Amino acid sequence: MDIEIGTAKRGRRAYSFDDIAIVPSRRTRDPQEVSTAWQIDAYRFELPLIAAPMDSVMSPDTAIALGKHGGLGVLDLEGLWTRYEDPEKLLDELANGPADTKRLQEIYAEPIKAELIKARLQQVRDSGVTVAGALSPQRTKQFASTVVEAGVDLFVIRGTTVSAEHVSGSAEPLNLKEFIYELDVPVIVGGCATYQAALHLMRTGAAGVLVGFGGGAAHTTRSVLGISVPMASAVADVAAARRDYLDESGGRYVHVIADGSIGRSGDIAKAIACGADAVMIGSPFARAAEAPGRGVHWGAEAWHAELPRGERVEIGTVGDLQSVLFGPSSVPDGTMNLIGALRRAMATTGYSDLKEFQRVEVVVG
Repeated sequence: MDIEIGTAKRGRRAYSFDDIAIVPSRRTRDPQEVSTAWQIDAYRFELPLIAAPMDSVMSPDTAIALGKHGGLGVLDLEGLWTRYEDPEKLLDELANGPADTKRLQEIYAEPIKAELIKARLQQVRDSGVTVAGALSPQRTKQFASTVVEAGVDLFVIRGTTVSAEHVSGSAEPLNLKEFIYELDVPVIVGGCATYQAALHLMRTGAAGVLVGFGGGAAHTTRSVLGISVPMASAVADVAAARRDYLDESGGRYVHVIADGSIGRSGDIAKAIACGADAVMIGSPFARAAEAPGRGVHWGAEAWHAELPRGERVEIGTVGDLQSVLFGPSSVPDGTMNLIGALRRAMATTGYSDLKEFQRVEVVVG
């Protein structure tokens, strides 16, 4: 339903995760009998959690640790780990220094090195966990062959907003459909936030679509560009595109991954209730003691050379990765025991797995 903003403009009402709540049902079950597993292509994960490709969140070591816990860590292949042989001193500086955008830009001006991309991905591969790396659409053509040769299992193309129909008069744009068709590994692509944009991305052959842009603890996209879509509505719209594409394609299921505005365990449950198969999160993992950011959080948008759309924020540390994922929690704010909270939400509403939980009733508060 459209709402009149003024005589010449109307807008659609949309809802954030804070605007909705999950409704308990007549049936409950034991939280230990609930499954949080999901599978994309040939890869099965016990946790529906993907770590965002951000230097404050993922290093090769934390990607390995999350993989061994049953989640998926995605390395930012344009980050410090592929620009510097040893970025630890720079990570210390970013964790302890002032929130200086200019200094961030200087640090990330160092060129990306193909040999470091291979080395970091090989380190993760040697551990035996699923290997995932992310590039922006602008860098995908340049480094895609390097990433595939390094043995990546899942290829993530992630930007503030990614479309299947990018138009440029100055450079040949990435043809997503052609690129994905020729690639030998499954691709997760996004973000998007509307039914039509998601449908177009699904038609490229992507295995998964990231939902969301303009949100997140370290983003200022809404302030800088004026772009943001409330996540509950965005996830539900893209889930509708998944349903219709399933019919259109004769049974091809594309996974919907919520990416943005997910800072607490309740947001994870709400994202899945709105139709997400999994969630990509940054700040909850940035609060883990092992996180490379040491309690400070920033994303790729923060060091953009021409138009930064993010900032370095101090979010603190709540506990080690084990307790962030599985507890026990020592705080009541939803930043620890993420999986325990999801299990309890599913058990309280009577659902035994994630696909069933997508059908749970929600209300608008």
